[in-house]
Amino acid sequence: MGWLKRLFGMEKPKNAQVNPTPQATQAPQSTQQAQPTQQANTAQSIAPERVGLNGEYDQSGLAKRVALAFDEDSQLDDIEGLWVAQTSSTVVLKGSVPSQDILNKMVSVAQGVNGATNVDTSQVSVG
Repeated sequence: MGWLKRLFGMEKPKNAQVNPTPQATQAPQSTQQAQPTQQANTAQSIAPERVGLNGEYDQSGLAKRVALAFDEDSQLDDIEGLWVAQTSSTVVLKGSVPSQDILNKMVSVAQGVNGATNVDTSQVSVG
């Protein structure tokens, strides 16, 4: 079972990418701040840690893209005892890994995902 399936209960979506181009989102409409014609042309960018697998807004986007990156790396078979989460732009790894080398590889892969500013391994045991 892959990382995405185990952690998020989902198969890899078609065209999913580790570092997709963010899609523009519509700004919240407020009749007090702008005319309707201006509102339709106003777009906000998605914070890098909130970009989903296909560039859409996703509250857990960074964690899902890290899970996808782990799935795509042949050296990182699904490690049943490890979980991936995020706190803002920090990737949080929790659980256990078989070796320090595997943990180092996972940190390296996670750091390569756009939007990841830090990788917290304080909740990981090795061995």
